[in-house]
Amino acid sequence: MSAVSQKISLYLRMIKFSHSIFALPFAFTSALIAASGIPAPRQIFWIVVAMVGARSGAMGMNRIIDRKIDAANPRTAGRELPRGVIGVGETVFFVAVSFGFMVFAAYMLNPLCLMLSPVAIAVLFLYSFTKRFTWASHFVLGLAISASPLGAWIAVRGSFTAEIIPLAAAVIFWLAGFDVLYALQDLEFDRSYGLYSIPRRFGIRKSLYIARTFHGISYLLLVLNGLLFNLGRAYWIGMLIVAGLFVYEHSLIKESDLSRLDMAFLNMNGYISMTIFIFTLIGFAA
Repeated sequence: MSAVSQKISLYLRMIKFSHSIFALPFAFTSALIAASGIPAPRQIFWIVVAMVGARSGAMGMNRIIDRKIDAANPRTAGRELPRGVIGVGETVFFVAVSFGFMVFAAYMLNPLCLMLSPVAIAVLFLYSFTKRFTWASHFVLGLAISASPLGAWIAVRGSFTAEIIPLAAAVIFWLAGFDVLYALQDLEFDRSYGLYSIPRRFGIRKSLYIARTFHGISYLLLVLNGLLFNLGRAYWIGMLIVAGLFVYEHSLIKESDLSRLDMAFLNMNGYISMTIFIFTLIGFAA
């Protein structure tokens, strides 16, 4: 493998590029609903560029801000910045380029997208600091990710309307729910390092109940989304599958056994977002 390929591979691992599957399907779902069908190819292209740029920049920025915390945490000490295989300076450049692509894509979409792009970057920046002072950091991350359906809606419609709020709110609670589960891995480290999270504040048992509640709320908001837009039979079939995935996800994690947490986080949540998109797409394509 060439030096360039190795460097690209390092960057993709640093930002966990494979995890893009979590947010992109919600952007595509929102775009489908906004267009009442398949959006224009030009809109799809620039939505993808904006999403990839935003997520890459956000992850790179988070890695820079959290590099000392990551180095101290045994679970994250092997990440690229703590190991020194990627430098801070080059990561700053990577973040600047990534956000540059995001802003340019917003410019290519419409004026409102361009005007709101600094707001999205500000929320992403804020999230990286919230676990230092509040256990509500999970919601701030959810708010940042909810920019996916909100941004895609504005990209297609050129304006913001309240109809998209239930889908955006569903993303907030969906993300907050699985981020609470993910934070269970770092419970003891957070306590020792003075970081804040729902698991640290409420303990494992209550955190599991809180995550289930968040996902229950998310599901109800997805149902409301289907009702508001009068989505067809395919969407409701998808929602039945999503209900099963939520139930299965939470069956994997017990207070006495967190060993399958990675499977619950990585697999089930990717399946959930993809299922919502695929069955929404089927409904519009039928």
